Amino acid sequence: MKFLWKPSSHFNLANLFTFVNITAGLMATYFITQNNFTVAIVLAWIGGAFDIFDGKIARKYKLSNEFGVQLDSFADFLSFVLVPVFLIFQASYAPNLNGFWLIIAAVVSIYYVISGLRRLIHFNLNADAGEVEKYFTGVPTPLGAILLWLVYLLNAYEILPSLGVILFMLAIGWSLNSTIKVRHP
Repeated sequence: MKFLWKPSSHFNLANLFTFVNITAGLMATYFITQNNFTVAIVLAWIGGAFDIFDGKIARKYKLSNEFGVQLDSFADFLSFVLVPVFLIFQASYAPNLNGFWLIIAAVVSIYYVISGLRRLIHFNLNADAGEVEKYFTGVPTPLGAILLWLVYLLNAYEILPSLGVILFMLAIGWSLNSTIKVRHP
C-alpha cells in the first residue's frame, strides 16, 4: 500500500479521490440520460466533495505531480462542465424549447463547454504542481457549476424561464475566462 503515499504513483491517495470524482461524474451523466435528475445532482455534489479533498490530500501529504494536475482537470471538465450543461440541456432546454430557441440553447451550451475546457487548459499550462494561488483569475469551473446548479433550481421551481437560463449560462460561461478575481478557499 506504499503506492498510496508516493507522489510518483498514478494511484496515490489524492488521485484515488480524483478517480471517485470521475466515477461520480460518469454516473451522473448516466442518470441524466434516464431523466433522474435528483440522483444525478447528488452524484455531482459527491464528485465535488471529492474534488475538494483530492487537492487538500495532495498538498498535505505532498502527493502533487503533473499527472494529478492533468487528472484533476479532466475530472473538473467532466463533473463541473459537461454534467451541469448536460443536465440543463436535458431538464430545461429539451422539454421547453424547440426550433430556433433550441438551436440557440445548443450553441450557448457548446460555448459554455468550450469556455470551461479553455479555462482548464489555460490553468494546466500555467499551474505548478502543489502551488496554490491566492486568487483565481476568472470563475473556477467548480464555482461555475454551482452557479449553473442554482440556475437549474430556479428553472425547476419555475422562477426562471428557459430563455433566462440561456442568458445565465452565457454569462457564467463568459465569466470562466474573464478577469474577475475570485479568492481561493
